[in-house]
Amino acid sequence: MTIPHIPVLLNQTVELFKKHMKNEGYFIDCTLGFGGHSEAILETFNNVKLIGIDQDSDALNFAKERLKRFSNRVEFINKRASLALEELEGLPISGLLADIGVSSYQLDNKQRGFTFESDLLDMRMDKTQNLSAKEVINHYSQLDLERIIKHYGECKRYKRVVNAIISKRPIKSNREFADILGEVGIKDKKSLAKIFQAIRIEVNNELNELEKILENSKKIAKKGTILSIITFHSLEDRIVKNTFREWSKKCICPPEAIRCECGGDNEIGEIITKKPIVADKKEIQQNPRSRSAKLRGFKFKGFKDECKRQGKGITT
Repeated sequence: MTIPHIPVLLNQTVELFKKHMKNEGYFIDCTLGFGGHSEAILETFNNVKLIGIDQDSDALNFAKERLKRFSNRVEFINKRASLALEELEGLPISGLLADIGVSSYQLDNKQRGFTFESDLLDMRMDKTQNLSAKEVINHYSQLDLERIIKHYGECKRYKRVVNAIISKRPIKSNREFADILGEVGIKDKKSLAKIFQAIRIEVNNELNELEKILENSKKIAKKGTILSIITFHSLEDRIVKNTFREWSKKCICPPEAIRCECGGDNEIGEIITKKPIVADKKEIQQNPRSRSAKLRGFKFKGFKDECKRQGKGITT
């Protein structure tokens, strides 16, 4: 079996779970992809059952074949992780993992419309959804495109880029889109990748999906559940970092409070990665796409009623 994708931070992810997770209950892979992380988890934790979630049917079908030898310990769900997690409340969950990235297969396969050289203009992770890059680039307003290119693409020349896009509509392929970006000085692969990534984030609603994964993971977590997130974009990493920081706060009194009145015991767990875990030089050489990956982890404690923290708590 030819593996079309190298999982990033594989050893680091497994070691994080080995250090903190019990060998029991369920492990939820929120972004199963081609099953690399899940395979390693199943090999390491022989008493753990795994639920693999992915909205990409191509990736899911490959993972089913790859993990066939663990068939009595694996279940699969074909939908967005944020939606699938809502169905898993009540299970004894020991670990959750979300790799918030696009696989090498998706990026390199011209038929999926992610790569610069593709004759398509697509970028959908879920091929059944209506919104694609073609719709975003050809029909979004100037203000919306500026928001996407500036915010998601972190591009200072966003106005110039958007003006070029609008003047060249209709744009029919990624290849044509890349040529238009080249005309305004965005030619090197790193700069092109940022603009393409910005469009992809919008198409797949990726930042909102990440926020929902975090929130729904909290809702279904149990005492001792480990949640790990791998991100590839500064905006994604900021969301994870700030969320984990908020969850680990003991005091939730407003900043203007003279003294603590909340009891000072409102944390719902602890951050287990004081700094994000990143790829070493060897991994970056073998897989250059790992250079921007960051892994963060959080361990949930026994939850009390969360009246003070806006909503449901986690019970022991």
